[in-house]
Amino acid sequence: MFSRVPEGAPVLTAAATRAAEDRAIAAGSSVAELMERAGTGVAGWVHRLAAGSEVLILCGPGNNGGDGYVAARVLASQGVPVRVAALGEPKTEAAAAARAAWSGAVEAFPRAEGPDHPAPVVVDAVFGTGLSRAIDLPVARAIEAAIYAARLSIAVDLPSGAEADTGGDFGGHWIAPFNATLALGALKPAHVLDPVAELCGAVRLIDLGLDDLSEAGNSAWTFEQPFFATPRSWWHKYDRGMVAVISGPMHGAAELAARAAYRAGAGYVLLLTGGLPHPPHAIVRQRWNAATLGDKRIGAVVIGPGLGRDDRAREKLDAALSSDRRLVIDGDALHLIDPDRLRARTAPSVLTPHGGEFIALFGKGAGSKIEQTRDAAARCGAIVVHKGADTVIADPDGSVWIAPRGSGWLSVAGTGDVLAGAIAAMLAQWPGEPLRAACAGVWLHGRAARILDRCFLADELADALPHAYERAR
Repeated sequence: MFSRVPEGAPVLTAAATRAAEDRAIAAGSSVAELMERAGTGVAGWVHRLAAGSEVLILCGPGNNGGDGYVAARVLASQGVPVRVAALGEPKTEAAAAARAAWSGAVEAFPRAEGPDHPAPVVVDAVFGTGLSRAIDLPVARAIEAAIYAARLSIAVDLPSGAEADTGGDFGGHWIAPFNATLALGALKPAHVLDPVAELCGAVRLIDLGLDDLSEAGNSAWTFEQPFFATPRSWWHKYDRGMVAVISGPMHGAAELAARAAYRAGAGYVLLLTGGLPHPPHAIVRQRWNAATLGDKRIGAVVIGPGLGRDDRAREKLDAALSSDRRLVIDGDALHLIDPDRLRARTAPSVLTPHGGEFIALFGKGAGSKIEQTRDAAARCGAIVVHKGADTVIADPDGSVWIAPRGSGWLSVAGTGDVLAGAIAAMLAQWPGEPLRAACAGVWLHGRAARILDRCFLADELADALPHAYERAR
């Protein structure tokens, strides 16, 4: 599968998830019933993945540990060889009842130096979303040792020690990466935000029968694969969308953006530069003239890649911002713009900052990457594509979309220019749907990187964009 998390799923904070659970309890369920559903769901996945191997379940003192006891009981009833090791006595009524229902032995928690009796499959049900501080180092090391001794490791809801809402670790101690994480009831930000998301492995969602989470005050979602329509036989190049790219002293960056716009499906690409013509000759090159932006056929403008940060660059950016063209603002332009001026624009703008550019433009805010990106979009009145392995896209209306995890091989010069061109192509084709365009461009870019796999140039990434279409459903 391309996506390591479920597609089109809501992403809820720990508090929003608890509120959904409270509503389920108020409607007639009980904590014990929700725990039974969680543990049974965990057992189903573990049974499937363990393939008959012995399973060691590490149980904590809270409800996450209670889920582990339920899973152990269900697995044992299915004939799976299962052991339980407890960090301590259960501290909640439901967890205590789950432990009492487990008829097998309860071992001492593994030692930090390594378990005396390692198991091929380890399930971490020690701490979940209720954690509010860093876990103690000996406990972290004990979990880590058990994981490293196993061939398969599975986390219940979250890897122990993770902060559910930020993807951080409370400044504590990291443990080993997991092969899979079984999210309970709903995805949490830690399932999609680094650094925890990198540790989760494949994330699978266990349904707890909660209410419609799309109505739970939630506005963050994981990507669904976009729908790409095939051009009709009667279309001409302008029906496919015209993209203009404004160049600066570093012509190569603008060339990459222009090439990517073509390879992502634009019908006409105009590069406003003083450079000499060279392949691909399909890119139309003209010297910069602000009046060119008045061409109503231009569906989207890219500004920023290779633009520079001098007075000439500011002049070009001012002309772009003053126009009524849809803009993709990247690279150097992100260091020159004023967020308040963006709010005054009537045409859509899409900003594509990486982490450093985001801080330079909006400052280092509080909260998770989801919250920071949402706040930034509201502040500037533009769509913000906050790039990274955990790319987050926010609309000024408050909705947020999280892309499938990006390839680490994208960390090479020029790939951001390719993304800007791909988004511009989508924006030119779907003028009334800028958020959809931004998401589609990010999706194509990520899929192209997966196809190339490793050690590629940004030029090759641009040329792989058509193959990303081929892999689309």
